[in-house]
Amino acid sequence: MSEAPQRRARATDVARAAGVSTATVDRVLNRRPGVRDVTVQRVLEAAARLAYLPEDGPFAALAAKPLRLTFLLPAGTNRYLRMLGETVGYMEDQLAPLNVRCRAHTIEGFDPRVLAERLLHHGRRSDGVALMPLEHPLVREAVHTLAEEGVPVVTLVSDLSNSRRAGYVGLDNRAAGRTAALLLGRFIGARAATVGLIAGSRSYRGHEEREMGFLSLVEEMFPQLQVAGLREGQDDAATNERQTLALLEQHPQLAGIYNIGGASDGVARALKLAGREQKVVFIGHGLTPDTRALLIDGTLDAVITQSPQSVVGNAVRIFANLRDGRDALAGVETLRLSIVLRENLP
Repeated sequence: MSEAPQRRARATDVARAAGVSTATVDRVLNRRPGVRDVTVQRVLEAAARLAYLPEDGPFAALAAKPLRLTFLLPAGTNRYLRMLGETVGYMEDQLAPLNVRCRAHTIEGFDPRVLAERLLHHGRRSDGVALMPLEHPLVREAVHTLAEEGVPVVTLVSDLSNSRRAGYVGLDNRAAGRTAALLLGRFIGARAATVGLIAGSRSYRGHEEREMGFLSLVEEMFPQLQVAGLREGQDDAATNERQTLALLEQHPQLAGIYNIGGASDGVARALKLAGREQKVVFIGHGLTPDTRALLIDGTLDAVITQSPQSVVGNAVRIFANLRDGRDALAGVETLRLSIVLRENLP
């Protein structure tokens, strides 16, 4: 005798297998809103196992579309920002459970008009955009426009004041500047001395906040230090080299440099050309292969850094929270400032 035909699975079977209600199964299979993506995936997997879905591409037809995220990062020689872009690519497997797809694009970072245009261009082709913004009305208006169109924007490394961005991922930059001043002051000691500051641009709110934090702590704790006027290097190694050489020429007895932005390798080249690499206390930002080598050879005394993986992961988590109807910062941990010296290199 032939075996009795196997009973066809029902919605209650799918609900039991997925650990949800039949109403949730109904909402998922009929593409109704109100169900978290992780639950959608669980229901679809259970339905597929029980042959409850059509055999012809059930996941292609019903699975939630991946969240398309774009990271816009400044072009140039800033190795930390390049690492941030590379991190977006190699974290794809780790981000798979959140059902997201990320792409990184480099753009002109110091022209607000170009930045605003590219932000709108990529934002209208994405479900969310993360960027390092310039503090400028054009950029602020582009963020506002995308918010009106339902595209969230997350700021990275540097924030954007009075904007409709969905969240900020980065250090407390004022605290970072104060930390740099404390390190520089302690390393130089009690003697009267001149120190210099180099930034990418004051148009980055984060760089301006680091400068403010640095100056405030110097005034509080190290009144014997004279701070030379800040120079902007556009986070470009060649420009930083020229600015540092000019600073050394103007102040031959310069005792310390704080590089607020990136491209510390340019500052280091200038110190080495002048034979001052072991005499000038040098504090920078961003642990990269370049700054790691400079720590080892003693040109760079300390690096203040934040994990690129944490920056990307926190940004993606914010977008996923917004998609799933949760608070934007649910499960997002505050980034910790790390101080790296030659003797504690990870």
